[in-house]
Amino acid sequence: MENLQNLYDLRVFENRDPYRVLIRTILSQRTRDQNTDLASKQLFSQYKTMTDIANADPAQLEPLIRPAGFYHVKARRIVEVSRKLLNEFKGKVPSTTKGLLELPGVGRKTANCVLVYGFQKPAIPVDVHVHRISNRLGLVTTEKPEETEKELEKIVPKEYWIDLNDLMVQFGQTICRPQSPLHDECPLQDCCDFYQTQVKEENIKE
Repeated sequence: MENLQNLYDLRVFENRDPYRVLIRTILSQRTRDQNTDLASKQLFSQYKTMTDIANADPAQLEPLIRPAGFYHVKARRIVEVSRKLLNEFKGKVPSTTKGLLELPGVGRKTANCVLVYGFQKPAIPVDVHVHRISNRLGLVTTEKPEETEKELEKIVPKEYWIDLNDLMVQFGQTICRPQSPLHDECPLQDCCDFYQTQVKEENIKE
């Protein structure tokens, strides 16, 4: 519970600053949540503003964001993004999907995270947790996160979009884990296709 609370506190803090949400989401690509949290905390402890990062040599950022992995690429990317925001967007993070997708290295997941956590605008960021849980429950049958996003938009009322990612991330970290999900503690057993399939397979083996 302590780890979840720390994650929640961090996100509440970053919600107040779309730029920090943007940079944190870039750092989160292809790494674990705990590593992202540490890299983001270390980065912003020394580089407080968009201008600070834009003026930095990427090599100076690498030791700080190393926990997030792929730190050579990510250091260059966050400097590039920061400079583009200053030069072309007057230092403001775009608050639309179209504007966000114009930034280098920003895809739909990152754009949607910024909309939800930075601007409190309805969107469905589909990360590994959302994609995995949605398919396990049988809400969707998809192979790619982009497909999952489109299908969830059809079935989830828009009023729940803002909360959906955070709830699924916490559920995916604690219960519906990638490996060894805690079926006995899961409150969604009865409506989970993944669990029901496993039960049937175990009964057949017996």
